[in-house]
Amino acid sequence: MFLNTLTPKFYVALTGTSSLISGLILIFEWWYFRKYGTSFIEQVSVSHLRPLLGGVDNNSPSNSNTSNGDSDSNRQSVSECKVWRNPLNLFRGAEYNRYTWVTGREPLTYYDMNLSAQDHQTFFTCDTDHLRPADAIMQKAWRERNPQARISAAHEALELNECATAYILLAEEEATTIVEAEKLFKQALKAGEGCYRRSQQLQHHGTQYEAQHSKTLSFCYQCSKSEDLCKTFCDSQGHFIRCLEWLN
Repeated sequence: MFLNTLTPKFYVALTGTSSLISGLILIFEWWYFRKYGTSFIEQVSVSHLRPLLGGVDNNSPSNSNTSNGDSDSNRQSVSECKVWRNPLNLFRGAEYNRYTWVTGREPLTYYDMNLSAQDHQTFFTCDTDHLRPADAIMQKAWRERNPQARISAAHEALELNECATAYILLAEEEATTIVEAEKLFKQALKAGEGCYRRSQQLQHHGTQYEAQHSKTLSFCYQCSKSEDLCKTFCDSQGHFIRCLEWLN
C-alpha cells in the first residue's frame, strides 16, 4: 500500500539525491587522493573495518596491547603508501623484494600489486591459452596469489617447452638481481620472437590464431621494454662505478 502512494516526483527526488551524494563522495575521494596519495575508503577499510571483520579477538585482554600495536603499524604503513600502477616499471624480485629484505617493510600495498597482476594477465594471456598445455599452466600462474606457487608453475611450464611467458615470470619474480632478470628477459624475447613469426603467418586463419598473435605481439613489446630497462639500469650503474674510479 505504501509503494502505491508514491508519486513519480518521489522517485525523481530519490534519484537526484543519490546522484548528489555519490558525486560528493567521488569529489571528496579524488581530493583526498590528490592531497594524501591514498584512497580514503581503502584507508578506512584497512584501518577500521578489517579489524572488525577480520577476526580480531577483542575479548582477549592478553592480546590487547599487541592488537593496538598492530593497528598502529597498519595505520602508519597505509599513510606511507601511495597507490600507483606498476606496468613492469619495477621488478618484484630484483627490486621490490630486495627492498623488503633490507628494510623489513612492504614498498606497495596488496592493492598496488594486484594492479600490476592485472596488467600481467592483460599482456601475457589470451582466451585460447587453455588449448596449449604450457600456456594453460601460465594462465593459472598469473592468477595465483602465492609467489612461490607462481614460480613453481613457471618451471613446470618450461619443462613442457620453451614457454616465453614462463621466462618473463621468472625474470619478474625469481631473479634477485637486474643482471639475472636481463638474462631471463633475453631468453623470453628469443622464445617470443619465434612464437610471433609463427602466429603472424596464421593470424588470418581464425579468431583463435588472431588472439594468439595479438598476445604474442603485446608480449614481445613488453619484454623488449623490460629488457631495455635492465640495460639502462646496468649502464647507469656501470657509469657510476667508472666515475668513482676516476675520482679515486
